[in-house]
Amino acid sequence: MIDTLLVLNSGSSSLKFQVFSVDGLEMLARGKAVRLGEAAPVMDAEVVGGASEHVELAPGADHEVALSAALAFVDRRDAAWRMRAVAHRVVHGGDRFVDPVIVTPDVFDALEKLSPLAPLHQPHNLAAVSAAQRLLGDVVSVACFDTAFHARREPLFHDFALPRDLRERGVRRYGFHGLSYHWVERTLAADHPALHAGRVVAAHLGNGASLCAMAAGRSVDTTMGMTALDGLPMGTRCGALDAGAVLYLLQALGMSAEEVSSALYERSGLLGLSELSNDVETLLASTDPRARFALAFFEMRVAQFAAAMAAAMGGIDALVFTGGIGEHAAPVRRAIVERLRFLGPFEALVVKANEERVMAVEATELLARTGVLG
Repeated sequence: MIDTLLVLNSGSSSLKFQVFSVDGLEMLARGKAVRLGEAAPVMDAEVVGGASEHVELAPGADHEVALSAALAFVDRRDAAWRMRAVAHRVVHGGDRFVDPVIVTPDVFDALEKLSPLAPLHQPHNLAAVSAAQRLLGDVVSVACFDTAFHARREPLFHDFALPRDLRERGVRRYGFHGLSYHWVERTLAADHPALHAGRVVAAHLGNGASLCAMAAGRSVDTTMGMTALDGLPMGTRCGALDAGAVLYLLQALGMSAEEVSSALYERSGLLGLSELSNDVETLLASTDPRARFALAFFEMRVAQFAAAMAAAMGGIDALVFTGGIGEHAAPVRRAIVERLRFLGPFEALVVKANEERVMAVEATELLARTGVLG
C-alpha cells in the first residue's frame, strides 16, 4: 500500500490535481478539469507512465463534480494507493496564516472572511476544500498560502502610508504568488546556489502577474499589495492604479462598487489595453497596433517594477522568469531584459513553475511535524 497526498489547485472554472507518494514525493498521477460551470466541462487525467483518460463532465459541473471525477479516475487506476491528506492552494492567508495549516472549521471560517480581498480566487479555493471534506470524510486538508512567502517582510515593505488605526485593522500589503516564488527559491538553492545567496528579482508572469525581490532566498518586497489587483498590469486586471481614479469612478461617474470591481478585475489589463485578448500568444501573433501597444505597455511596466525591486535590495544579480508568459513568451522576456540593461550585468534565466510540488513539500513537512504522518 502506497500512502499518497492529493494536491488541488482550483481556479474560477478549473481544477488541477496531482497525486504524490508521501514517501519521496514521486508524482503518480495528474489531471485538469476545465470549463467548470459552463456548458461543456471536461477533465483530462493520466497516471504517470500509464493510462490516460478524457472525461466529458455534465453541463454546469462544479468543483465537487470535477473532484469526484478525479477521485474516481485515481481509484480505477490503482487500488494500492491510500490517500492520507489533501493539500489546497489558498490565495489569501491574511496576517493570521503565515505558514501552511490544517483546515479546521475555525480556520475555514477565518479564510472565508478573507474572500473580499481575493474575490477571483478565494471562494473557488475554498469550494475545493469543502468538496474534498465532503467527498473524503476524515482525510486531513492542508491549506498552503500564496501570501505566506511574503509574510515575514519588514514593515518598511508591507505598510501603506495610512493612519495607524487602518493599518492595525489589516490594511497592508500582503503579496501573492508565494507558492510560485517558494518553488523558484528551492530551485535556485538546488541548481544555482550562488544566485540563491544573492539578489534575485523573480517574475511570475501569467494571466496574473507579479514580481518578488528575493535576497538570500527570502522575500524582501513584492509588487502585489493588499489584494491581487495591485502592481503589474495582468491579463484582465489593471495593476497599480491611482486610488483617486477609483474615487472618481464611484463619485463622478456614478459607477457602483460592483461595476468598478468588474472593470478593474475583469475588463482591464492586456484585454482592456488591446481590446482584443488577454492572451499573450494571441497578441504576439496579431498585427493590430493595439496588440503591440498592450505588450509594450506590459513590458515597460514589468521593467519599471523590476527596477524598483532591485532598488529594494541595492542591486540585482539575476532576473528569473516563471509562469506561462515568463516561460513561453521569449519576445516579451527579451524586451524586459533589454529595458533593464542600465542596471548593469545580471543573469536572466527561466524556472518552470511547479506550485503543486512545492505544496506537496509544504504539506508533508507540516503533517510530519504534527504527527499526522507519523
